[in-house]
Amino acid sequence: MVIMNTHSEKNQSPNPNKKFTLEPFTIHTGIVAPLDRANVDTDAIVPKQFLRKIERTGFGKHLFHEWRYLDYEGTRENPDFPLNKPEYREATVLLTRDNFGCGSSREHAPWALVDYGFKAIIAPSFADIFYNNCIKNGILLIPLKPHEVDELFKQVLASPGVRVTADSEKQTLVGPNSKVYQFEIDSFAKHCLIKGLDQIGWTLQFEDKIEGYEERIKKQKPWLT
Repeated sequence: MVIMNTHSEKNQSPNPNKKFTLEPFTIHTGIVAPLDRANVDTDAIVPKQFLRKIERTGFGKHLFHEWRYLDYEGTRENPDFPLNKPEYREATVLLTRDNFGCGSSREHAPWALVDYGFKAIIAPSFADIFYNNCIKNGILLIPLKPHEVDELFKQVLASPGVRVTADSEKQTLVGPNSKVYQFEIDSFAKHCLIKGLDQIGWTLQFEDKIEGYEERIKKQKPWLT
């Protein structure tokens, strides 16, 4: 089971020595935060002015920056934004609307979501490139039917702070009222999530075969090396 970030971790300044590690995703139970907006693009998820480094960590404090804060410096929180409300500060599951993650292909968007503490996102649909970027960073995306998302919004807004349980292996989401929702996931994406592998990690599973091939090529075609 993945480990949930604590409140204090989310509000600390980024640690420059912190390393990103991809954890296996099997089952996760967490508080749901509602973001009732469609077509949330990657610039809204993490604005372009903060993309000044290539490390994966440290972007969580800029997540939804222009919505979370009333000032550019990020020192004054917007009290109306869901993530700033006490009942959602510990949220690790995001509930949102159609076409989440549209816009540019920047991988910083899932970096910011992971660094903040989100483990899963529920929506009717996701942008294709964003979907693939999330899988590479260990985020489970849960596509549900629009009326199912509507049901969850009603439950979450009626009882702020409720939890859901996502199971990547069974491809199920257990809602606050114990209703079980089934969702689809690509088989390769599912394998990588459960094993905690990105594309590089998946390739390194065959490291011995790759090295064996390279050794054979050196002998068979020495002029290439």
